[in-house]
Amino acid sequence: MPNAKVLSEKKAVVAALEEKLKSAASGVLVDYKGITVAEDTELREELRKNGVDYGVVKNTLVRFALDDAGLNELDEVLHGTTALAVSADDPIAPMRVINKYSKKFNGEKFIIKAGFMDGKVLPINDIMALADLPSKEVLLAQMMGTMLAPITKLAIVIKAIAENGGASAAAPAAEAAPAVEAAPAAEAPAEAAPAAVEETPAEAPAEEAPAAE
Repeated sequence: MPNAKVLSEKKAVVAALEEKLKSAASGVLVDYKGITVAEDTELREELRKNGVDYGVVKNTLVRFALDDAGLNELDEVLHGTTALAVSADDPIAPMRVINKYSKKFNGEKFIIKAGFMDGKVLPINDIMALADLPSKEVLLAQMMGTMLAPITKLAIVIKAIAENGGASAAAPAAEAAPAVEAAPAAEAPAEAAPAAVEETPAEAPAEEAPAAE
């Protein structure tokens, strides 16, 4: 029977694992048997660069931690050698990096056993699908690029307008329309029509009355 000191140390390990599991955005359990020291060092370096906490765990202790964290469904994979990779920030990072090395070693000596995200156990197919996604930084860059595309186009148009002295970059300013010529006045007839005025004939002089005899 282990003494009190050993029990205390094991409880401390379980408590630390439980806290790590509860605060993790995601995690992966791995069978790491067969990798060399150099390969393990390379793996740990890349995991560290991606903000992933990685370490070898004892099945009996991690089982208690998984149960206390509500992930007891993972108990069935706790056999053989086991390592735990978790991330508190990037939920894709553990799966992406671990899967990369699993493929590198042809899936023979570095195998994903199981994983979880947001406190839920994931089917192995979902883990593989998530592992193929870009990193969080790349996804954010792609999203920002999509959001900024209309703004970038607008900036280009505004710049072009400024460089053209206010003329629209989309289409040149319309030239001033020529003044509309006044319609020619109706031509007067060649000869004015004579006024139809009848001359009043002069009255015949009255015959003088014969003088009185």
